[in-house]
Amino acid sequence: MSVGAIVVHGGAGWRESAARLPDAVAACEAAARDGQRILLSGGSALDAVERAVCLLEDAPVLNAGRGSCTTTDGDIEMDALIMDGATLALGAVAGITRVLHPIRVARHVLIDGRHALLSGEGASRFADSIGVPRCDPSELIVGERSAAPGDTVGAVAVDMHGNLAVAASTGGIPGKRPGRVGDTPLVGCGAYANATATVAATGAGEATMKLVLSKHVADLIGDGAEPQAACGAGIALFQRHFDAPAGLIALDAAGNIGVSFSSAAMPYAHAVGESEISSGARSS
Repeated sequence: MSVGAIVVHGGAGWRESAARLPDAVAACEAAARDGQRILLSGGSALDAVERAVCLLEDAPVLNAGRGSCTTTDGDIEMDALIMDGATLALGAVAGITRVLHPIRVARHVLIDGRHALLSGEGASRFADSIGVPRCDPSELIVGERSAAPGDTVGAVAVDMHGNLAVAASTGGIPGKRPGRVGDTPLVGCGAYANATATVAATGAGEATMKLVLSKHVADLIGDGAEPQAACGAGIALFQRHFDAPAGLIALDAAGNIGVSFSSAAMPYAHAVGESEISSGARSS
């Protein structure tokens, strides 16, 4: 049996001097701690990543759920994805509005099983049909979004049975056009999980899509690479093609961790088994 492990991130693209970077690290630590509790109690990797991302969506310092970016029309449109590596079951939403936790709606899409991705008004109506509480858009807008990057939050986990899962959520990028969908809800781009690896990506979404970056890194791990080396290779590939920030977190079924990013800072936290939470925001 695996000892269980979880890694979370608060988005690439942060400046080292950002005043709220310590708040972002603290949010990642809290999310990793709650996910760890679920894993230590015998809970599933899927439950752990959903819970962790819910907490990240609650953190106004991060760009997901509360704290999302607005479109050029001044609206909030959010994306999220959750995937079970053991079964390849997938649930995602794109352009959803007026919910505090898009990842919970994505989980219900997975549970429902009829579709893998719901978007726009259809995603919002689905949220209504399953009784997800709606919120006023003003609850999602937190001050000046330039205080933090327009980016993604994510979590990867392996449970004590060796099953892997991933969850990711985003409020998009500042000044995006209405209807823009980033990499986060696109399987294999912003996130991916299978029986051997789980990966979440963050950074320039349009670039990440073109490389199907998360699936690329998962395949490297499946071919025998350690998660840290695979994440490093993924970032190197990204940098060969694009001059933009990117970050990756990953796990394999044995609980080996990968964290790599090209930006000046990326808040993250992780825990393996009963160990204390480890966190950071800068490359070592």
